[in-house]
Amino acid sequence: MIRGRIIGASLFGCALASGAFAAPEGGVAVQGQVEHALELTIAALKAMPQTAVDVSFETGHGTQSGHYTGVLLWQVIEQAGIVEAPGSKAKHHLQHPLVVTGRDGYSVVVAVGEIDPDLEGKQVILTDDDEAGSVRLIVPGDKHGARDVRDVVRVEVE
Repeated sequence: MIRGRIIGASLFGCALASGAFAAPEGGVAVQGQVEHALELTIAALKAMPQTAVDVSFETGHGTQSGHYTGVLLWQVIEQAGIVEAPGSKAKHHLQHPLVVTGRDGYSVVVAVGEIDPDLEGKQVILTDDDEAGSVRLIVPGDKHGARDVRDVVRVEVE
């Protein structure tokens, strides 16, 4: 079973009528089917073990590349702990997709099997977007950068 601990004590990330989400500046809520809802500030994310990734993807303006350092999304999910359904089998956590949402309401899905180190082990990270003063999701290996979410405010375990 994945276990976790609480970082911060309050939740945020309420939907607005426009479809956008409100959150304290630079913060990310981890909520949903978790044992411990988390609120992670940029400082808390930076205090966690860091992983560096190089990404390259196609855009409408050609190929873009970058080098990013951040915390593995898997580590964040481990801290929150995915709720185990009664009578579930080993690897129960694979039943829960992760929905990562930006402040503007843009959401993408990451399968737990993609980031579980016992399965694909893709090094998906949450990084500090220095230019915006917010958190950014980086998904290495995707042909296009559509799952790179800027200004992340929530990770929902469904």
